[in-house]
Amino acid sequence: MAYITEKNLTDVVLKRWQDIPDPRLKEVMQSLIKHLHAFVREIEPSGEEWFKAIDWITRTGQMSDNKRQEVILFSDVMGVSMLVDAMNNRLDTGATPTTVEGPFHVANAPEIANGGNMAKEAPGIPTFVTGKVRSLDGAPIAGAMLDLWQTDGEGLYESQRGTEEPWMRGVFRSQADGSYSLRTVAPIAYTIPMDGTVGELMEQTKISHMRPAHIHFAVSAPGYHKVTTHLFQKGDEYIETDVVYGVKAPLIVEFEKKSGGKAPNGEVLNEPFYVVHYDFILQKQAKAQAA
Repeated sequence: MAYITEKNLTDVVLKRWQDIPDPRLKEVMQSLIKHLHAFVREIEPSGEEWFKAIDWITRTGQMSDNKRQEVILFSDVMGVSMLVDAMNNRLDTGATPTTVEGPFHVANAPEIANGGNMAKEAPGIPTFVTGKVRSLDGAPIAGAMLDLWQTDGEGLYESQRGTEEPWMRGVFRSQADGSYSLRTVAPIAYTIPMDGTVGELMEQTKISHMRPAHIHFAVSAPGYHKVTTHLFQKGDEYIETDVVYGVKAPLIVEFEKKSGGKAPNGEVLNEPFYVVHYDFILQKQAKAQAA
């Protein structure tokens, strides 16, 4: 048996953790030990600092439940969530790029007819989103599911509102020609939750804790790679400093302001509203898997 010294400790631990039957778990643990030990050797934490870090990690886990995920939030602000998303969604140029799902998606959103309103009674400027769902070769994709969720015009998601009924979310379907149309309200920029452990950390930096205004979309169709993404409002002051690093150039869209009149879904409004147009381009699943 090798007796432990500061110099040989990492090698001893690596050897001990080779006894893992699952090859993938073995690979992961060997890499984790190498990088974790290298990190500790580089920063040389004091005992007080290390126990402070352990306390922070403990409280981060304790804050996480089925309504709030502080661990995901930490992954988001470290850029890890977007890195994992990018590595798992290497799509062809021209396909709609993906971004992280985030912590506010709620499953089983209500089905809403084409052109329908998913923001009834929600505060905010009326906004109409139209476009088509197409394949990379331009062919329309009929029956694609568009699962949407977003903040209302006051920057709050359903879980933050605490409503019993669905709030600012819905499922739409593309038509025979691949087109879709829906009504919502304009989202606004908002801060990530700052009342937890991640907020404690962010408060010690000069990093913006704001997300630019966006609408979440999860677009799927049989035989195609599912795309979970955002549409960001062009000109938002936080586009360049999104705290979760989610902005990609093809996802920045114009919210065209109208003073009133006939909307894309046929409604006539006497108040200002926005019109957004965006085509979602999906890549065939077999090709995405081969890439």
